[in-house]
Amino acid sequence: MPYTIGIPPEDTSPSETDPLLSAQNNHTGTVVRVGNAQHGDDTAAEGNDDDNAATPSTPKLFAIMASTWIGVFFAALDTTIVATLTAPISSSFDSLSLLSWLATGYLIANAACQPLSGKLTDIFSRRWGLLFSNVFFGAGTLVCGLAPNAGAIIAGRVIAGVGGGGLTCITTYITSDLIPLRRRGLWQGYGNLVYGLGMGLGGPIGGVLSDNLSWRWAFLLQVPFIVVSTVLVFFLVDINVQERANANENGDAHPQQRQDGADGNGNVDGNGSATASTNTKSRLSRIDFLGSAFLVGSLVLLLLGLNTGGNQFPWSHPVVIASLVLSAVTLGVFIYVESSLPRWVPEPILPVALIGRTRTVLAACLANWFGTMAAFLAIYYVPLYLQIRGLSATAAGLRVVPLAAATSAGSLLSGLIMRATGRYYLQMVGVMVVFVAGSGLICTFGLATPAWETFVFPVPLGFAYGGMLTITLVGMISSVAHEHQAVITAASYAFRSTGSTIGITIAGAVFQNILTKELRAEYGGVEGSERVIRRLKDSLDGMKHLPQGWDKDVVLGIYMDALRGAFISGLGLAVLAALAGLGMKEHILHKNLARK
Repeated sequence: MPYTIGIPPEDTSPSETDPLLSAQNNHTGTVVRVGNAQHGDDTAAEGNDDDNAATPSTPKLFAIMASTWIGVFFAALDTTIVATLTAPISSSFDSLSLLSWLATGYLIANAACQPLSGKLTDIFSRRWGLLFSNVFFGAGTLVCGLAPNAGAIIAGRVIAGVGGGGLTCITTYITSDLIPLRRRGLWQGYGNLVYGLGMGLGGPIGGVLSDNLSWRWAFLLQVPFIVVSTVLVFFLVDINVQERANANENGDAHPQQRQDGADGNGNVDGNGSATASTNTKSRLSRIDFLGSAFLVGSLVLLLLGLNTGGNQFPWSHPVVIASLVLSAVTLGVFIYVESSLPRWVPEPILPVALIGRTRTVLAACLANWFGTMAAFLAIYYVPLYLQIRGLSATAAGLRVVPLAAATSAGSLLSGLIMRATGRYYLQMVGVMVVFVAGSGLICTFGLATPAWETFVFPVPLGFAYGGMLTITLVGMISSVAHEHQAVITAASYAFRSTGSTIGITIAGAVFQNILTKELRAEYGGVEGSERVIRRLKDSLDGMKHLPQGWDKDVVLGIYMDALRGAFISGLGLAVLAALAGLGMKEHILHKNLARK
């Protein structure tokens, strides 16, 4: 049986889990009702909310969340499988210079779809959103496993990114739907523990399959499990939500919120003319497809400029300059549309005005943005560093496990501390100090680095990153009124998605430019050098077949210089994340869904 969350007798303001397409905009919708509060950071409404702001029984809650965490697990597994396999995949297609697109294709799709997922699942339900996400994630993964060329595998990554972004984001919405703020950090920690487990296993599994079978099996073997996840979501994620208009029967005097004759699902009751199609069309019209298009356009142009600059074209080439300029212009248009055109975009994917006027939200978003840039830079380039040192994909994957485990531990510990203390700011300060220190430790990696350091040094970065994700999410939610909770959650994921995309692209640009510059400085006068340099940029296997006159140790040293440049970029991003995080303010973490 589905779990029903009751509606308070009096509803003076939207609840903390009001959907993005809320009834206050004169559109009835399918709404999870979990409580009632006045606007503001820390005040709660008077009334009898405690009796109605119920949560499911613990067994039911675990059943619901566990079914969603299966998808989260495989989305995380896919992340580190790809991070470990970028070198063999790129080498098999002779396209190491396109390494960043394997990651950014997936993450651009995340950035495009995650901000829309909240509103779409308000219309079509969380369950159908998860089913859609599982199908796309599985289809994209299958395409990657069967891809005949680099273009096909990048296309597969984009398709999988649509689904993977939904799996992680919608699961967070369900957590917010069902769990009070004071306990949410702990449950978010549980979810991040599952995510970390997936990250930890992805590297070793991908490495073993690549070394013993083929990198393709790392994708193909995920597909049956994704099918199982889809079936479980269909049967278990059945949260029975009630339409806001039903509250009229309990004393909620907002008759204008019910469209004539229609119930919350858009069905005609025989006394009016509303239809399901009319309701759905009106709700879809409020979704910010325009903003999403400008955001994705800006990202794609930025990535095009950064990836081609210094690689396919010199930085002064018109293609590079035009891409970067158009990216900035498109970003400016996006910000203008999101903040200044309510008639065209009544409910923007990024609430620019709200972010700008709420200090904690702005600081948390920027900390997420810069922090995710630094973290994903390490997640993708530490395995590459290990493989440049000659480790197999399996060995490189095993050394990613401590980082992933630390991410889970940091998230869970932060949730436990917030549940016990009701506070988070001092935690945030400590976490960001550790984050910067961890980024600095990775910058010390070299060809002679002891094996134990390659296991241990990424741990502080992962631990602090996990803690930061939980603290910033809870801090953002606690700092805004209830009706803004879902859109702020979506905004945090948008900053993470764009941050991960930009971080990997920055690393790729730095790595490729330093590699090209130093190889040309060392061997530019040698006959046929450009052909060899191109091969070294496109495949690590190029080191196995160096022509006479090329010293392998010198080439390895140049590779390390390029990697160190990428890692130093990550350190700079970590410092920016720390400075942003210090701008957060403390807010009360309430113990129940009514925020009382």
